[in-house]
Amino acid sequence: MVFVLHRPKSDNFFDYGKILLVLRQTCLVLSVGFFCPEKALTMSDGDYDYLIKFLALGDSGVGKTSFLYQYTDGKFNSKFITTVGIDFREKRVVYRSNGPDGSTGKGQKIHIQLWDTAGQERFRSLTTAFFRDAMGFLLLFDLTNEQSFLNVRNWMSQLQVHAYCESPDIVLCGNKCDLSEQRAVKEEEARDLAEKYGIPYFETSAANGQSVGRAVDVLLDLIMKRMERCVDRSWIPEGTVRANGASTADLAEPSEGGSSKCAC
Repeated sequence: MVFVLHRPKSDNFFDYGKILLVLRQTCLVLSVGFFCPEKALTMSDGDYDYLIKFLALGDSGVGKTSFLYQYTDGKFNSKFITTVGIDFREKRVVYRSNGPDGSTGKGQKIHIQLWDTAGQERFRSLTTAFFRDAMGFLLLFDLTNEQSFLNVRNWMSQLQVHAYCESPDIVLCGNKCDLSEQRAVKEEEARDLAEKYGIPYFETSAANGQSVGRAVDVLLDLIMKRMERCVDRSWIPEGTVRANGASTADLAEPSEGGSSKCAC
């Protein structure tokens, strides 16, 4: 079953948000605001092993939509309007894990859903409701906007409360690194903050694609390794593993002596 929702003409998003929250639990929402035939085709194709959901977070205007568009389509559109509520893009990739001896594992076909959230405070209750369904997070700030960097701490606090555990997999991205003359945040400051939280940091550009793919690849690697090492897999959302792939129970069956029993 497929529902296509259209943005309301007014700014009152409350009822619209409630409808979307119900639909996300019961069916496939192709897009918020328009119908996209290409998405219908890819989403109906079950030829993949894992469905991984990532959430892009950060203040309004930091470039989340452009970042995701650059990753999925390899293009930059400077005319994107502010995201209203929730939208998403998607991409298929092949993931190969590296063994301790340097060997490359069997390729796994991954279907990545990248959820794009509104950064405005008025949509915060809606966007945080999606946190628990996401397995990884891309936290973006604008290198030309110091306040967006200062607000990273607030976003981290939100994640600790609403994500599937207190220490989910997160990649911090300082976006718009191509605008070097307008830079307001030093790289050292950003790396220090990322180190404090124990998360990877990349300086990215949605305009020219710098480190965009690398940031997503690192997040995917973190998620796949977490699934491999955890005994308790209750944190893995239903539908993550396809029938043609490994079952959830087959994921890295732990050896005696045990690995981590916690998703965190």
